[in-house]
Amino acid sequence: MDIREMVKNGVNIYELPLRVVYYARVSTLSEMQNTSIMNQVDYFYKYIRSIAKWKFVGGYIDEGISGKGVVKREEFKRMIEDGKSGKYDLILTKSVSRFARNTVDSIKYTNLLLKYGIGVIFVNDNINTIYSDSEFRLTLMASIAQDELRKLSESVKFGLSQSINRGVVLGSNNIYGYNKSGGKLVIDEVESIIVKDIYDIFIKGIYNYSKISRIINSKYNKHMDSCTIKRILTNYKYKGYYCGKKS
Repeated sequence: MDIREMVKNGVNIYELPLRVVYYARVSTLSEMQNTSIMNQVDYFYKYIRSIAKWKFVGGYIDEGISGKGVVKREEFKRMIEDGKSGKYDLILTKSVSRFARNTVDSIKYTNLLLKYGIGVIFVNDNINTIYSDSEFRLTLMASIAQDELRKLSESVKFGLSQSINRGVVLGSNNIYGYNKSGGKLVIDEVESIIVKDIYDIFIKGIYNYSKISRIINSKYNKHMDSCTIKRILTNYKYKGYYCGKKS
């Protein structure tokens, strides 16, 4: 079935017997975003099932993944491969920014899918790649989304720079031997004793990480594995050294 030809000849896409999937993505794993992904899934499932001619054949969800590229978006890549294998006819997704925030990627993948007879409907943006005017509208919307990502990135970088200038230590709060207060690392008097002991044992030069782990666990009734010991011994912050914006 060539969907484009049938639509071009006046057949309503909602009257075609299509196998339909959805693609959903959120960029963080926060509780609010988890709610967002559930809302997306629920919406698409009900939407697809509400069209009598359509058949729901599954969905693809990337959670906690940035939309800047597709390298780490495993479900997105699986969806593309499934499309090449002819497993569905149509994809529903929330918006261009959920599908891709890179104009080149947006055009590349929608055109690739069209070669296999697969359309993409961007619900919020009211774009259906089956229609002839979709590429212009998609380019416009993708460009806007990409510019928004650039502005967000610049804003985040500015905020981080200002924090560093104020002496705020960025990154994880979970640093054994320290507590974090007001953006500063404050020594935990109890845990610091164990950290010092780890270093004292290490500088003897006769014990590997696994052996140090066993000594500490036995002495303090802890459950520190060799990886934890290694992280403590290789973390520059324990030397009193910190440099922001390295990555």
